[in-house]
Amino acid sequence: MSTGGPSLPQQRNLVTSIPGPESLARLDRKKAHVADGVGTMLPVFVVAAGGGVLVDADGNSLIDLGSGIAVTSVGNAAPSVVSRVQEQVAAFTHSCFMVTPYDGYVDVCEQLAELTPGDHEKKSALFNSGAEAVENAVKIARVATGRDAVAVFDHAYHGRTNLTMAMTAKNMPYKNGFGPFAGEVYRVPMSYPFRDDLSGEEAAKRAIDVMDKQIGADNLACVVIEPIQGEGGFVVPAPGFLPALSAWAKDTGVVFVADEIQTGFCRTGDWFACDDEGVEPDLITLAKGIAGGLPLAAVTGRAELMDAVHVGGLGGTYGGNPVACAAGLGALEEMRSHDLTGRARDIGTRMADRLRKIAADHPVIGDVRGRGAMMAIELTTPGTLSPEPVRTAAVSSYCHQQGVVTLTCGTWGNVVRFLPPLSISDTLLDEALDVVAEAFAATA
Repeated sequence: MSTGGPSLPQQRNLVTSIPGPESLARLDRKKAHVADGVGTMLPVFVVAAGGGVLVDADGNSLIDLGSGIAVTSVGNAAPSVVSRVQEQVAAFTHSCFMVTPYDGYVDVCEQLAELTPGDHEKKSALFNSGAEAVENAVKIARVATGRDAVAVFDHAYHGRTNLTMAMTAKNMPYKNGFGPFAGEVYRVPMSYPFRDDLSGEEAAKRAIDVMDKQIGADNLACVVIEPIQGEGGFVVPAPGFLPALSAWAKDTGVVFVADEIQTGFCRTGDWFACDDEGVEPDLITLAKGIAGGLPLAAVTGRAELMDAVHVGGLGGTYGGNPVACAAGLGALEEMRSHDLTGRARDIGTRMADRLRKIAADHPVIGDVRGRGAMMAIELTTPGTLSPEPVRTAAVSSYCHQQGVVTLTCGTWGNVVRFLPPLSISDTLLDEALDVVAEAFAATA
């Protein structure tokens, strides 16, 4: 797999403390000119990136276990992405597809129809962000069904627009003070094997009972669910949960929407997380890993649903921008040519084995879970389900100081999530996990 830049050494190398003096100086500029509401988890200013490393303004080389939150799965400067973007920029940067169309937009939609689950006829609409995709999926479902209600799940994260904030479970930092939120959004229980000890079928029955009793299927436009929850803590539902929900939705005429924004494009060891149990969503929302770091998103779904919306009802000035589409086509080329689904499975096996060994030595790790290159550990008071967010923050902070970029998540802030680029080497990955092990020993 290309590192995305032959001159960028694939190694961890710390020449200053983290953050270093140059990053701290630039942080002062950020403080002066960027709104405080735009937070920064690790204040190192990146000047180069590729493969599995980020290089900061002080010359430190950090191992990346975050991929810009599952975005740079093919690396930060994958050759096919770079070459296609350069070619497109030289041709034209924008025309607005709604004014004068271009092939790149159609090419992306064609490939999404081929790649997404199911062999039914599909169409797509392209947008800029995951939140836009989710919001438009709800719009499509409402028009297609003539119904208003939307069902979402405990611990869900769907975005930061008004509607998607209503659909998101976690208050801080995503919702606090930003209401009132959009109406007709209802929350139902998620399958959370570490915390509920229910089979997938039992958890689905519980969720369906809530939807039947508290909403009514005849009022429900769509069920929107992340096949593996992202910000909510990398919660992997018990086997059978998703198929049961999908079957119920089909029987009741409810549109089943899979939010694959974080799980999509090889991340979980399949092209899409729904593939694991053969679930075929009516609509699927896509973003993050789709375009190697450029802003691109999509709703792909059954043609009859996608075509239910009146002409002009979907779109946006920048949606499906030609440069972003070129990046998307380049990213898909990288995924195919380097078998990144297989690479994600290899990374997942390697991470799971190592994380379980760390957990055996540190009982504060209550659960190791995930799929493919989307793994997490949940920290709890040993022998209980009581969250340990302080220890979680300390572990992640230690990793940062030692030059490993880790991310936290979860409703209680007690989950460390691992999202390495699929271009990372085994050597770098092993070294990063060594640091994670050190972090638990150092913070014990």
